[in-house]
Amino acid sequence: MPDMTEFKGKTALVTGASRGIGAAAAVALAKAGASRVVIHYNSYPEGAQQTLDAVKAAGADATALHGDLGDMDGARGFLDELGRTAPNIDILVNNAGALVRRCTIADYTEDLYDTIMTLNVKSLWFLTKAVVPHMVARKNGVIVNVGSIAARNGGGPGATIYAAAKAAVSAITKGLAKELAPKGIRVNAISPGTVDNHFHEVFSTREILDGVVKATPAGRLATNEDMADAIVFLCSTKSDYIHGQTIEINGGFLMV
Repeated sequence: MPDMTEFKGKTALVTGASRGIGAAAAVALAKAGASRVVIHYNSYPEGAQQTLDAVKAAGADATALHGDLGDMDGARGFLDELGRTAPNIDILVNNAGALVRRCTIADYTEDLYDTIMTLNVKSLWFLTKAVVPHMVARKNGVIVNVGSIAARNGGGPGATIYAAAKAAVSAITKGLAKELAPKGIRVNAISPGTVDNHFHEVFSTREILDGVVKATPAGRLATNEDMADAIVFLCSTKSDYIHGQTIEINGGFLMV
């Protein structure tokens, strides 16, 4: 685990932090010593409040900001509010993302395509662009993107464009790492396997999840905390020489 003092004085922003991996990451960063955690949320304000309370209980200042990152008007509104409320971000966790809904190519609409790509890729890019100048000025900063095992295997039924979006996140991670490493900024990503959380309550069946467990050498699904621990590690000085990597975290389900 990182030194509890190394995040002192730093502000972290975690997107999609009203539940799941984002909420666990926000709380874990607070417990690791971050002075302030900004919690982004969209459709679940009750969960955002729960995360806010947990971050404060862990000893950090906390702020919750709303924004629909699946729409660029919503993303721009969020960035405006972020600029007024917390303009200096030292740690960025780009976690917001979703499958939205499973859909075959025959029924795929242009609106669904645009929403998935905006939520998972375009808003990530422009949010990162907005926070990077502060990191460049300080010659220090960390960005952790949250991808998916779907980027490696094409995703399950009806998840092709989601998988493509997460593959783009992996490519962006590499490209930004090359550009920003000389400026003192590290960029990496995690690639969760199947996590036992709300995402799979919505998009998977118990039968599917039981099948994943049987095919996983670790013999269980991942937890939100498994992902949060890896995120904190990538934000810490313990990973100083790790740049441009997408770390697969799936209990051995996929080995690369």
